[in-house]
Formats: sequence, structure tokens, C-alpha cells
Amino acid sequence: MIDLEQVLTRAGRRRYPEQSQRAARALSERAVDNGLIDVAITAIDSPVGPIMLAATRRGLIRVSFAQGLDPAGFAAQLCAEVSPRVLEAPGYFDPNRKELDEYFEGRRTRFDLPLDWSLTGGFTRRVLKETARIPYGKVSTYGQVATAAGNPRAFRAAGNALGSNPIPIFVPCHRVIRTGGDIGNYGGGPETKRWLLQLEGAI
Repeated sequence: MIDLEQVLTRAGRRRYPEQSQRAARALSERAVDNGLIDVAITAIDSPVGPIMLAATRRGLIRVSFAQGLDPAGFAAQLCAEVSPRVLEAPGYFDPNRKELDEYFEGRRTRFDLPLDWSLTGGFTRRVLKETARIPYGKVSTYGQVATAAGNPRAFRAAGNALGSNPIPIFVPCHRVIRTGGDIGNYGGGPETKRWLLQLEGAI
């Protein structure tokens, strides 16, 4: 009898994580469907390392390269910036995950899912909107982006705007380089920026 109890206990332990994950996923999906949360978050793996995603009903609102960024810190940031009603909901991001997979495999040259621009404003938003128009496989300079955004002399401000881009990859700030060809800085690190530009055939 003791042996049977041990077998049942071990079997229960094996099933518990899977059942727990299914229950958590179902709970998060129901919360999203019923409008009980304002921000959904998840983490995904990619060729450039872990990436954290956040979305509202309007669309994707924040993308962060997760080196050194824990999920709790990411959620806390969104609580302060957007709303305290934040919940991990991996299933909500299946369309984003699909588009990112296609992009990283070289099969997608533009993203089609909606973006939420509410973490940007003023000149920063104009810079990022112009950046979003840079075609796949092409690059622009900070000066060119500043000019397109309406202020040719504000190339340093354009650089700051790009440095604070809340939706990298989807808003391709990696396609903006310095005059002369130096790739410049990037939130995910220069290696990631170079990798993305090489993926797109821009360098």
C-alpha cells in the first residue's frame, strides 16, 4: 500500500506543473477576453535573446530586450507607466510571436499588427513614426530622420527619441545609423543592432 501511495504521489507531482500552466493560461485568457486587465505581458525567446512584450487593447505598447530585465521589473514599469492592471498572458501574443518568428527567419519584411503609441508624444512620436516608414533593408541617418520629423537641426534630439523607443524591432530604430556609416547605439546592444541589419541585408 505504501508503494502505491508513493507511485500516486510521484505521478501527481509530474502532472501538477502541466496542469498548473494550463490553468494559469486559461485564467489569463479569460481575464483578457473579459476586459479585466489593461496590459498583457509575456516573454519570448528569439535569436537575439529573450524579449519581453506588452500590449493593450490598442496594440503592442512596449518591447524590451530582456538581458538583465526580470519579468517583475518589466511589470512594475508598466504599472507605473500605463495601469496597475497587468497580467502575464502568453496566448494573447500568439499573432506577435508568429510575425516575429517569420521576421527572424527572413520570411517577413513588415509587421502588420497594431501598435499602441501612447508611451510617446510630441517630437519623439514624430521621429518614431518616420522611423516606422524606413523600408526593410534600408537605413537612414539621425539627421535624415530629424528632417523628416520636421526639425533638421534636432538630430541629437532624434537620437534621444530613438534611444527611448518603447517598441523596438516593430518600430525599426535599428535602421537609423550615424552619418558616415557607424551603426551607433541601440537599446539591445550594438551586436543586436548589427545582427538585425545583417538579417535585413542592410549592411
